[in-house]
Amino acid sequence: MVKSWATSADGNRSDPPRNAGLRAALGVDLHLEPAGHGVRRGLTDALREAVRGGRLAPGTRLPSSRTLSADLGIARNTVADAYADLVAEGWLTARQGSGTRVAERAAEPAAEPRRRRPRERHRPAYDLIPGTPDLASFPRAEWLRAARRALAHAPHEALGYGDPRGRVELRTALAGYLSRARGVHADPDRVLICSGFLHGLMLIATVLRERGVRSLAVESYGLDVHWDVLERAGLRGVPLPFDERGTRTEELDAGAAGQRPDTGLSGVGAVLLTPAHQFPMGVPLRPGRRSAVVDWARRTGGLIVEDDYDGEFRYDRQPVGALQGLGPDQVVYIGTASKSLAPGLRLGWMVLPPSLVPEAVAAKGRADWSCGVLDQLTLAEFLTSGAYDRHVRAVRLRYRRRRDALVEALAARAPEVHATGIAAGLHAVLELPSGTEQSVVRAAAWRGLAVHGLTRFRHPDSVAAHRDALVVGYGTPPDSAWSGVLDALCQALP
Repeated sequence: MVKSWATSADGNRSDPPRNAGLRAALGVDLHLEPAGHGVRRGLTDALREAVRGGRLAPGTRLPSSRTLSADLGIARNTVADAYADLVAEGWLTARQGSGTRVAERAAEPAAEPRRRRPRERHRPAYDLIPGTPDLASFPRAEWLRAARRALAHAPHEALGYGDPRGRVELRTALAGYLSRARGVHADPDRVLICSGFLHGLMLIATVLRERGVRSLAVESYGLDVHWDVLERAGLRGVPLPFDERGTRTEELDAGAAGQRPDTGLSGVGAVLLTPAHQFPMGVPLRPGRRSAVVDWARRTGGLIVEDDYDGEFRYDRQPVGALQGLGPDQVVYIGTASKSLAPGLRLGWMVLPPSLVPEAVAAKGRADWSCGVLDQLTLAEFLTSGAYDRHVRAVRLRYRRRRDALVEALAARAPEVHATGIAAGLHAVLELPSGTEQSVVRAAAWRGLAVHGLTRFRHPDSVAAHRDALVVGYGTPPDSAWSGVLDALCQALP
C-alpha cells in the first residue's frame, strides 16, 4: 500500500517520521532573532522585519516549518502559525510543492534623503591602453575541459594549504615549457607561483630589502606602478640611460667603478629590466648589453629581475630568449598568464636563483597564499596537454593581423607618423611631431579612444631626451571594431 503524507499549512510537504531528522539537517539556513512577548509574535515580527527591510528578497524560499522549528528550538506548530499569519498579511506565499516563499513585492528600505546623482564621466568606447589582451579570445571551452580533467585527477591533499611555492604539477609543467619556449634554465624546485608580476616584484623587493639593498636600477621608460612597489618596499629606483639602441646597461659597470657618481648608480644592488621587448619602447636588449648586465651581476653580486611580460608574441623576428638563460644564478625570471591568457586569472611565476629560493619562499609564506589551487592545476593541465601552445599560436596570428592593419592605415592616412617597436608584443609606439603629444591624446579621447602618451611612462628622474609619441595597445578592441578604431585613431593624428 502506498502511503500519502499531508501538506502542512505552510505549504511544505510533511516527511515520513523516519526521515524527519535528515530533512531538517538538509534545510536552508535562516538567521532570525525572535524578540518581544510571546514566541509566536516574536517570530512573526522577526520574519516580517526581515522581509520589509529587504534582507529576505522576493522569491526567497524559507525553510520548512520542521527545519526552522528544529533550528530555533521551538514547536513546529508555532512556526506553522507564524507562516500562516504572514501569508494572510501578504508577506509570504505558500503553495503545495513550492514551499513557503517571500511574496513578490517591493521591499521597504529606510527612507534616505534624495541626493543628486553624480554626472557620469564620459567613458571611452575603445581601450588602446597597452597591457590587456583580447579577453574575448580566452579559450573558455579548452580551459573548462582542462579544469574538469585537473579536478578529476587532483589528490585530496591538493585542496589544502600546501607548499607556498605552489602546486608541484604547475611548477613541473612550467619548468618544461619555459625551458622549451623561452630558453629558461628552470627546475621545479626553483619555480615559485605568485599571483601576477606585482606580487612577484613585492616578494623580491622584500628579500632585497632584508639583504640590505637600498637602491635598484630601473629603465628610463616603464610603469609607475612598478616603481611605486619598489619605493614602498624601501628601495630607491635609479633610472638607467636610454638611447636608440635601448637601455644602456653598461652604465652599471661605470657606476660600480665610481666613474659616474652623478648617475646614482654606484650603490645599486639590483636592476629591473624588460629585455625581450622593452616596455613601452619595444626594442629588445642588444646582445652586448645583455652580456654586460649579466657580467655586472656576477662581479658585484647584484641581482637582475627580468620581466618577460609578452615574450611569446613575436612577428617579424626570431624569438628573443630570456635573459635568464645567460645567468641562471643572477636572474630572477618573472612571467605571467596576464597577456597570453587573461589578467583575471592572477597567475604568475618566478624562476629563482638557488640562493634566493629559501628567502623568497619565506617571504611568500609570511605575506600571501592567494594563488588558487584549482587554477594552478588547470593551468598545469592546459600546458601539458598542448592547449596553451595552440592558444598562443592562434592569438599570435590574430594580433599580427591587427598590427599589420595598424601599419597599413598609418602608411595610407598618416604617413608622417612612424610606428616603432612592432616586431613583437601587443602595442606599438607612434612617433609624433614635437609638441603634439598631449593634443593628440585629447583628440583621441574626443573620438572615444583611451590612449596614453609616451610621457606617462617616462621615469621622473630620467635624463633621457623628451620624445612625443603615443603608446597604442592593439590587444583589447574586438576584431569586429578594429577597422573603426583605426579610422578614429588616424583622424586624431596630426
